[in-house]
Amino acid sequence: MNAVVRGSDHVANILLAPTPPSWYDVACERWQELMVDHANCEKKAASTALSFIFAYPEDVALTDRLSRLAREELRHFEQVQKLMQALKVPFVRMSPSRYADGLRRVLRTHEPNRLLDLMLCGALIEARSCERFLGLAPRLAAPLGDFYGALALSEARHQGLYLKLAEQRAKDIDWRERLQQIATVEAELITSADPQFRFHSGKPE
Repeated sequence: MNAVVRGSDHVANILLAPTPPSWYDVACERWQELMVDHANCEKKAASTALSFIFAYPEDVALTDRLSRLAREELRHFEQVQKLMQALKVPFVRMSPSRYADGLRRVLRTHEPNRLLDLMLCGALIEARSCERFLGLAPRLAAPLGDFYGALALSEARHQGLYLKLAEQRAKDIDWRERLQQIATVEAELITSADPQFRFHSGKPE
């Protein structure tokens, strides 16, 4: 699968590898753990959006869009919690994932490259979330399957938002080439053996 970004439409498949089928098999068996990590992911997504607002307050266009994104991610967190309560799935804290740590290691730390990498990384995470929600929806019984199917649309929008913000701030930086580089790392994390089971974990061992 090749990364494709068509002009500025931003609704594109930027993932370089599909989720291994065995991940879906494990996810359907361990759906309670999946829900717990999903709740943590939504909370982290809201926190990430807020961190941009604090780090780049002078970028009004960015803070305006990400303020709205943070609110939407928090609504998703509330929805997941409500569904967990209905399905009697207790919330627990999760340790940091191999996926998040692996992506963090490749990100540059100096501006303006730092902001660009963070935006591109955000787009890839949202794209992977969208792919997995779409894959899980027909495999899981209601109400969880229906819920995940609806969330896939939101993740696609979030992917487009992060790509648009990255392109607008790239200036003379080749953001498409950088996206390809980070996507290569993301694909390796998703397709290689992973001792953890997480919403964004790799191939189950």
